[in-house]
Amino acid sequence: MSEAEALTWHKSACNLCYINCGVELGVSGDGAAQRIVKVRGDAHNPRSQGYLCNKAQAIPSYVHHQDRLSTPLRRRADGSHEAIDWDTAVREIAERLGAVVAAHGGKTVAAFGGGGQGNHAGGSYAFGFLRALGSRTVFNALSQEKTGDFWLNGHLFGSQMCHTAEDIHHCDLLLVLGANPRLAHGFTNARDQLNGLRKDPQRKLIVVDPRRTETAEMADLHIALRPGTDAFLLGALLAELMRRNAFDEAFLAAHAVGVDEVKAALAAVPVPQWLAAADVGTDAFAQLVQMVMAAKAMVVRVELGIQQGLNSTLNSYLEKLLYLMTGHFSRPGTHGLHSWLAPLWGNTPGARHFATQAEVICGLLSPNVFPDAVLSDHPDRLRVLWVDSANPVNTAADTARVLQAMDALDLMVVVDVAYTETAAQADYVLPASSTYEKCEFTLFNFELPTNYFHVRAPVLPPLAGTLPEPEIYGRLARAMGLMPDDAVLAALRVAARDPVRFGAAFAETAAADKNVGKLAGQVLYETLGPTLPDSTAAAAPLWQACHRLARLRPQAVRQALLTDASSAAVDAVPEDGAALGERLFRTVVGARSGAAFSVHTSSWDFIEHADGKLHLAVPQMLDWLRTLDPTMAGPDPAWPFVLSAGQRRLNNANQILRDPGTRTSDPDGALYIHPDDLAALGVADRGAVVVETARARMVVRTKATDSMRRGHVALPHGYGQRHPVADGTRQVVGPPINWLTDGAARDPVADTPHHKHVPVRLHAAPDDAVLNSVVAAPAAAQ
Repeated sequence: MSEAEALTWHKSACNLCYINCGVELGVSGDGAAQRIVKVRGDAHNPRSQGYLCNKAQAIPSYVHHQDRLSTPLRRRADGSHEAIDWDTAVREIAERLGAVVAAHGGKTVAAFGGGGQGNHAGGSYAFGFLRALGSRTVFNALSQEKTGDFWLNGHLFGSQMCHTAEDIHHCDLLLVLGANPRLAHGFTNARDQLNGLRKDPQRKLIVVDPRRTETAEMADLHIALRPGTDAFLLGALLAELMRRNAFDEAFLAAHAVGVDEVKAALAAVPVPQWLAAADVGTDAFAQLVQMVMAAKAMVVRVELGIQQGLNSTLNSYLEKLLYLMTGHFSRPGTHGLHSWLAPLWGNTPGARHFATQAEVICGLLSPNVFPDAVLSDHPDRLRVLWVDSANPVNTAADTARVLQAMDALDLMVVVDVAYTETAAQADYVLPASSTYEKCEFTLFNFELPTNYFHVRAPVLPPLAGTLPEPEIYGRLARAMGLMPDDAVLAALRVAARDPVRFGAAFAETAAADKNVGKLAGQVLYETLGPTLPDSTAAAAPLWQACHRLARLRPQAVRQALLTDASSAAVDAVPEDGAALGERLFRTVVGARSGAAFSVHTSSWDFIEHADGKLHLAVPQMLDWLRTLDPTMAGPDPAWPFVLSAGQRRLNNANQILRDPGTRTSDPDGALYIHPDDLAALGVADRGAVVVETARARMVVRTKATDSMRRGHVALPHGYGQRHPVADGTRQVVGPPINWLTDGAARDPVADTPHHKHVPVRLHAAPDDAVLNSVVAAPAAAQ
């Protein structure tokens, strides 16, 4: 028998990036000794179809490592933690949390996180519990990266919940801005799609990035612009396309308003000066313009390189104008709006946070605002932080100020798989089962025309001492008196045996008992959940989502079910109504490799403006465009280098991957720097330098590479974790980069950080310098 044949194989998904490719996990051992030891692609997954990148091989290291939590922890007076039992932890947390809510109100409680890149099931339970207390503030990774984009979607399409996706599979031009999909993916089967582009002479690839990335190596054209000047290049490109009559006037006349206002702003763009600001030559620019004009189906693929850089929301506006003004929307090979099963964010236009007046976008607040909301003298300042599956000590900008804010809280609770750097600051730490020890799913369902959902069954039994989130939040809700009476739940359990009867019973019970509505996900888990297959009870909250989608878009749902159904079952697919919703729910929950939940070919049904059109003129953005000053594009002489903080590399993923053994090719998280810049500092390759910002100084390893522009340097994300070593202490492995970043350097609309444009200076490190050591600036905690 081969090694593979000796293993038990389970279908699941990779949780190391938001594409969540289908995997099969090979498990060895029995009972509590079971371990994931092998990973391969799932050929039956309808979306990824067996595709897998190298990062998925690190899944065993995510599950099995030294920092797994296996007991609740309570903070001692000296800052260390002691183990306590679950009953004590739940009772004490409920008492302390209840006291804060009673004295100051639930709005002083905030959530941070609520799920990672592959695990969103627990978030519905966390948010349900906290909202039942009156909490309304949520910080997470999306609000550190994407809310400027979402804000624009609200203006352009009519709702912040409108979200664009790209049909890269069928485009003839892929224009990549501030992204490196060769390593970071960002769309399904990215490497296969890029290889297809390279091999097809009728399809082209353009990369705009200061660095010659792994994707740029494959490109037909690479524009290595000056860091932080994306808005100048995009503005110049749009202006030149307009001058050459390359906008799709028929498309704009039929589908858009505000076109004349946009054209007036573009007419004022001084193209030569803006190209000089971006340091882009006229020949390269002419080639870029010609390739865009020749495209029949163009996709503009963007990521954090422009969304966390200077002018980030303006960058996003201009890249959207690029494909909208040229008509590359709602047809094959272009951009479109996708469906949702369970939306990942909300729609809150014009909302402001009560304690800071920062804009709340999609119901989310940027982590940059967290210290302001805690350290404010507002009577409703935040007093409790509930962290679920997040590590803001390492991931939020300005670590010194984040720690200062955490120290000012009345209570901080962390729910996580591992003893993270944030857990080390918490008053209580609750150990959750890992992604592969419980039922999970992700809400990153961004595909078109067919969109998919994947409910994953547990692969391993929970690690002893841990609980899945539905059990954690159920215990807490009971301890705080939030759950409905046991008799109410018992009646719903009986009704759940009959799917036809359950819908009416749940609606009647929710109308009669407000706690049922507030904690709907928890109630569904405890009543409907036990009827679901393969230990997928945690997916019970999807019942509401499936029925809602079937009501709103029955044709799209029915088409998806027809796609999934066997020939014998096609006639049994309901036309609409509750039967269609129930069929969708049972299909989604029962498909171990994932299932289609909607099929649509037009984006116009998703436009939320009353006139059904694109509203292209966003006054705040057009004003911003007019004020761009090309004389300010160069570096500050006092800070002659620009640091890109948080680069994706071959063997780093995100903060949930804590085992240093997964990063053997780059163990120190080296600073990428041009060889001539390194030589000018008098430092040898692989030597150490001090990186200095206004917030801190840090010692890092270097790696000389001519892929970097001179004056541009980069450090990776996913490092800076404190790992246990043999003597019982902890050692920082790789650079904790957010000691260097400044929370005040943020986008003026979305408050997102300028992580990809951090002004720094460098000098040779002394011989006795300790790698990854940090010295905060005197004002860093103010």
